[in-house]
Amino acid sequence: MRSCQRAAAPWVAVCAEAKTLASAPDADKRAWMERRLQPYRIESAQGEVRGLLTAYFEPVFEASRSRSAAYSVPLYQPPAQLSPGQTWYSRKDMDTLAQAQTALQGRVIAYMADPLDALALQIQGSGHMQIRQSDGSVRQSRLAFAGSNGQPYQSVGKWLSEQGLITDTSWPGIKAWAARNPTRVQELVWSNPRVVFFKEEALPGDDSGPRGAQGVALTAGRSIAVDPASIPYGTPVWIRSVGTQITLQKLVVAQDTGSAITGAVRADYFVGTGPTAGDLAGRLKQPLNMWALWPQ
Repeated sequence: MRSCQRAAAPWVAVCAEAKTLASAPDADKRAWMERRLQPYRIESAQGEVRGLLTAYFEPVFEASRSRSAAYSVPLYQPPAQLSPGQTWYSRKDMDTLAQAQTALQGRVIAYMADPLDALALQIQGSGHMQIRQSDGSVRQSRLAFAGSNGQPYQSVGKWLSEQGLITDTSWPGIKAWAARNPTRVQELVWSNPRVVFFKEEALPGDDSGPRGAQGVALTAGRSIAVDPASIPYGTPVWIRSVGTQITLQKLVVAQDTGSAITGAVRADYFVGTGPTAGDLAGRLKQPLNMWALWPQ
């Protein structure tokens, strides 16, 4: 029903029918879906039916409105002169070039303590923030995706692996390496030139997640990010994934995308908010089969 808030053809008629079932028993809803929707197995252009499932989450971080020795990593709003799709300064350029710093003046939302946590926030695309104000009070808010510098995403885990520095490229593994090598953290962060810009939003009164690319709030355990060139937003998808981290055989909805989510049999599973969700998201990487449910 959240996807129906942004329904596009051919879902408009289906959503109108679905709204009449809002208070119906679950058995009636299930029967309607089985009657109204036809499953189609999703395959790649080469006919491959097996793909990759990863996961993402909404982190919870502390930040400060004011820069200090403890909080020195800035989180930015989009630069005023940045156009959609424009390729802008890289992460290293933004930290080192005077002209980039000039363009970013007045665009800081808040400061974080750890550059890797700031990178994690940018990779996830949004975060639940606890921001200390100038008067000492703490404001709960959400930083949501508002654009990027247009640079390609480069995995810091891959960078470490290619140099033979680690074998565990999960986020906990990356954090452990950084703790052992504090003098190389800046080099590690700069290896990913892509920077995400944010906008600050009030937290809703319910447990809904951040807004995905479809423009609706994500639901933990029920929303996935897909390649919209293969699966349109709002499409219900049955996923099957069996691995060492989790076994999933369930219905989800395509409501988001990401720069690393490309190809037909590819999904990023939204697991929720906080450290428990983050631990799973940092480790989940396993085989995937998908079926789209399409109106008939």
